[in-house]
Amino acid sequence: MRWDAQALSPTREPAPDADGSIVPRPAPAMDALLPLAGLVRSVSTPEFSGVTFHEVTAKSVLNKVPTGSNMPFEWTVNPYRGCSHACVYCFARKSHTYLEFDAGRDFDSQVVVKINAAEVLRKELAKPSWGHHQVALGTNTDPYQRAEGRYALMPGIIRALADSGTPFSILTKGTLLARDIPLLKHAATQVPVDLGISLAMTNEDLAALIEPGTPSPRARLKLIARLRDAGLGCGVMAMPILPWLTDSDEALDSLFAGLAQAGATGVSAGALYLKPGTREWYMDWIAAQHPGLVGKYRRLYGNGWYASKEYRTWLTGRITHFKAKYGFTGSSGFSHRNARHSSAATDAQTAGIAVPLPGQQTLF
Repeated sequence: MRWDAQALSPTREPAPDADGSIVPRPAPAMDALLPLAGLVRSVSTPEFSGVTFHEVTAKSVLNKVPTGSNMPFEWTVNPYRGCSHACVYCFARKSHTYLEFDAGRDFDSQVVVKINAAEVLRKELAKPSWGHHQVALGTNTDPYQRAEGRYALMPGIIRALADSGTPFSILTKGTLLARDIPLLKHAATQVPVDLGISLAMTNEDLAALIEPGTPSPRARLKLIARLRDAGLGCGVMAMPILPWLTDSDEALDSLFAGLAQAGATGVSAGALYLKPGTREWYMDWIAAQHPGLVGKYRRLYGNGWYASKEYRTWLTGRITHFKAKYGFTGSSGFSHRNARHSSAATDAQTAGIAVPLPGQQTLF
């Protein structure tokens, strides 16, 4: 595999992640080269056709979520920005505009890689001021997207967290997580570890269109089973449920039946959330793939981010029905173990609102 280095360029002031983390803001791209601060090289390869990876050295990777944020966690680590999973509905799309990329195609194809993430994190966790709060991974873009197979950043991150006595959670659609099962089992003997898989549909054809870079629903169900066979808990974030596409009784029954058979320890589900950046990209996709739904979506969402209260109430009822049918009577089984999760996130899920976690992208 060939990785072609490109020229370095000047730096600019930092820009915030969607969850409040800071990475450098680039100047406008010139000659197709992106002048990111800390840029080591920009590379592309036939194995990742159409995707460019911008390798940067980060000064900090442990991110404090701003006070007052709706996020149900306080600390995050995001080794990547941008995501080749290319989920049309991904909540994090607008965060790419802080880098002067667009929220559409660039989000899917221009991926920033913090190549020194594990080393920097270990130093940050060793500081006397660190309070060993739970750290959430997978809050903005997926830490097990395909690039992780090349860069292998997560093993070092997991070790740094566990060795420092820091509990953590991981939310992903990536079956690359299976590579780290032995490491996660060991980490779980040191600190609390919460694992969550993002899966909201079993329709393979639809998934291939709307989340084209992700492992198939069938592959993610097998991953859940592998995690359970390894003795690890695995909750599921069944978000977003897509109006008129994945919210029928047939679709929900198939989803919850599959999750129960795979052994998921719990499920949280909620409706599609359309914030700026995501809304435009998703509605363009609807117009191209399901033009008859355009008017329905406009009426359902109006000018807001959430589906109507009536729809959310209806969807909550159907979700409650299928959770009970398949024995999912408790929480999602995927907890961020803090008050903000138990209040803001749980309240939102009960209302049928997709909570900003990743991918919803994945998760919001």
